[in-house]
Amino acid sequence: MNAITQDAARLLDTAARAAREAAAVVARAPAPVKDLALREAAAALRRNAAAILAANAADLDNAPDLTAAFRDRLTLTPSRIEAIAAGIEDVVALPDPVGRILAEWTRPNGLVIRRVAQPLGVIGMIFESRPNVTADAAVLCLKSGNAVILRGGSESTRSAAAIHACLIEGLRAAGLPEAAIQIAPTADRAFVGAMLRASGLIDLIVPRGGKGLVTRVMEEARVPVLAHAEGLCHTYVHAAADPDMARSLLVNAKMRRTGVCGSTETLLIDAAVASVLLPLLVDDLRALGCEFRADDRARAIVGDLPAATEQDFATEWLDAILSVKVVDGVAEALAHIRRYGSEHTEAIVTQDDAAAREFLDGLDSAVGMWNASTQFCDGFEFGFGAEIGIATGRMHARGPVGLEQLCTYRYHVIGTGQTRP
Repeated sequence: MNAITQDAARLLDTAARAAREAAAVVARAPAPVKDLALREAAAALRRNAAAILAANAADLDNAPDLTAAFRDRLTLTPSRIEAIAAGIEDVVALPDPVGRILAEWTRPNGLVIRRVAQPLGVIGMIFESRPNVTADAAVLCLKSGNAVILRGGSESTRSAAAIHACLIEGLRAAGLPEAAIQIAPTADRAFVGAMLRASGLIDLIVPRGGKGLVTRVMEEARVPVLAHAEGLCHTYVHAAADPDMARSLLVNAKMRRTGVCGSTETLLIDAAVASVLLPLLVDDLRALGCEFRADDRARAIVGDLPAATEQDFATEWLDAILSVKVVDGVAEALAHIRRYGSEHTEAIVTQDDAAAREFLDGLDSAVGMWNASTQFCDGFEFGFGAEIGIATGRMHARGPVGLEQLCTYRYHVIGTGQTRP
């Protein structure tokens, strides 16, 4: 272990041990106390909006070579700061997830068994570029009785620190330990490695960023990971789609924000309607600056579409680029999604109930949409107030991860003197 790694390990050990002590406090904090901390944090964000915007401007000036999508993820505006504050207040309004009785039953011997929700403990959040994740993750962790250690990307250091200062104001106002919400004390990448190996100190790692980050986390972690590697989402326009609805939904699913993980990256369109509808869809998106990569059948309909390669259909563009494929029915659409998708979010546009059910039932993905934009895969839109990320694995949680997914459970067994024979 080199000197830098030793230093990172020492810093992580100090932060994680403080977080564990704080977690024991917030796990038992009454809901009104946690809610007070959140309300005060939201007020601090509004009060300090100018300072947060100045910090964000400095981050943007320090990273001039970003792609348009990356710059959009990094950028804060007055409306985005207000959305962060409003999102915190939405979380305040949600029921406290800690202590919920998830199930209860009585055994023949009279024992009453209850499954009760409890916090996970200490969450390690590793993310890139989006400074709003600082608030989203911290707020959800605090409300669900967890402590969190946040390690954002170096490009958003100033923005994240300004937001974190507001969160600390909330903790102080409520008398909760400041160690419940910590930012990594160093930008050294070795700190990430220390987090990934902190078994016994960190209970769950949540990575939120590009494929490279998530792949590293999955390969190196000695701590359980809640992650998704990509958001390679599909919109399938079925033969029974309403044409106007299809046009509206696809424009939103692709172009509302191209750099989010819920953005549609591939259009699948039924051959039965492709000759009439595909040119309209292409024109709509081209007018907004979208580029295309299309299979031979699509190019036979719209001749100037660039040809798609095999790799194009496996690419999460995070940009104004759309892969296009003509398919023959639901079964072929599902086969394509299973081959190339990332089990994030898929949508079908159709007025045929049976086709919609076949599509939704045939998906392995975490979220299936019917006549709705894939960009609705979002914790706020699901009514979670915010999200800590989107989970596409098969264990513990899938889709947007909110308060309930940041809890595990324990059992309470209530007897009247029973002994086991």
